[in-house]
Amino acid sequence: MGRLDGKVIVLSAAAQGIGRAAALAFAKEGAQVIATDLNGEKLKELDGTPGIRTRVLDVTKKEQVEALAKELERVDVLVNIAGFVHHGTVLDCEESDWDFTMNLNVRSMYLMIRAFLPQMLARRSGNIMNMASVASSIKGVMNRCVYSTSKAAVIGLTKSVAADYLEQGIRCNCICPGTVDTPSFRERIQARPDPEQAFKDFMARQKIGRMCTAEEVAHLCVYLASDESGYVTGAEHVIDGGWSLAPSERVREYLGSSRGFQHHGEFLQHLRQREKHELGMKLLVAPPS
Repeated sequence: MGRLDGKVIVLSAAAQGIGRAAALAFAKEGAQVIATDLNGEKLKELDGTPGIRTRVLDVTKKEQVEALAKELERVDVLVNIAGFVHHGTVLDCEESDWDFTMNLNVRSMYLMIRAFLPQMLARRSGNIMNMASVASSIKGVMNRCVYSTSKAAVIGLTKSVAADYLEQGIRCNCICPGTVDTPSFRERIQARPDPEQAFKDFMARQKIGRMCTAEEVAHLCVYLASDESGYVTGAEHVIDGGWSLAPSERVREYLGSSRGFQHHGEFLQHLRQREKHELGMKLLVAPPS
């Protein structure tokens, strides 16, 4: 007997990373999985896996999402994973970057929930999972402005859905990972000017000594999809190796590097000069008083 026997699960971004690991874990526990992704070629790698049916889907297209919902008579669990990580501050984020990120990271979840929720309500039974992040309202992270904003919105969406339909048999939770070693993460590293240094910087903040794996996040997904979590709703499930417990990069730098300066203002001036050199931009830091 699997922990998810008989459950029908729809999830997005199943071609690689967390989505792929979750699809495989769901199927292993006996679920019938409809694995969707925009990348049809990568998605084909799941074809033939017992318990998994693949479907090319653009979750930002309302008509495609609604068509899939109409085709499926019953969905027990909806898992929204599709997302994009933009690198940069608010000054690095163009309007097009903002719109793209919010459309994929937030609006797509809105579309998916609106499409699949009515049939769940009709049965007075449903389970929704949204992929958020520790980089959100949970923790301020440098160079993650629009990404963190979008993931904070996902947390808000999750809690709103949970509260609105609590008495109608609907559960809604979000998962908030830290740094997960996935193909998309490796691609982002390679896109940096100095990939080797970028990787070292990411590793430096892993106080547990390693990054999270997609399979570890998938284990949490299985728990939330199962009846074992039947009393759990409206919650942020952090899986970050303790990263959210640590002070932010700037605070940690201040605590570790402020010795040798005469006063706080002098240290802030040092930070301002150094980051101008490193980032090639003017920091929005108030002048020392």
